[in-house]
Amino acid sequence: VQLQASGGGLVQAGGSLRLSCAGSGIIFEINTQAWYRQAPGKQRELVARLTTHGRTNYPDSVKGRFTISRDNAKNAVYLQMNGLKPEDTAVYYCWTEGVSKPEGYWGQGTQVTVSS
Repeated sequence: VQLQASGGGLVQAGGSLRLSCAGSGIIFEINTQAWYRQAPGKQRELVARLTTHGRTNYPDSVKGRFTISRDNAKNAVYLQMNGLKPEDTAVYYCWTEGVSKPEGYWGQGTQVTVSS
């Protein structure tokens, strides 16, 4: 199983970015995916989660600004981030659960930097 995350970069506050995570060796549609982020000196935190039934949940810090989605045909999951703030600066990781590995699988991370 491999997850390849991309789409990070440098953006000004108020801007947008779209992160992508392509999966291989696992079918996203029958598993839950999520995006996490980790800022320097902080713990990794959940920013978006998408279940097999299409249910989503977000922490209050990103609710209304971030949207997680999935393209089953491409076996990819996305994170649309709008209204970015400097506090959104972090390395973003995609994650998927796996039937044979309850703790799931992680992508390599992509850096998002928001300048003020």
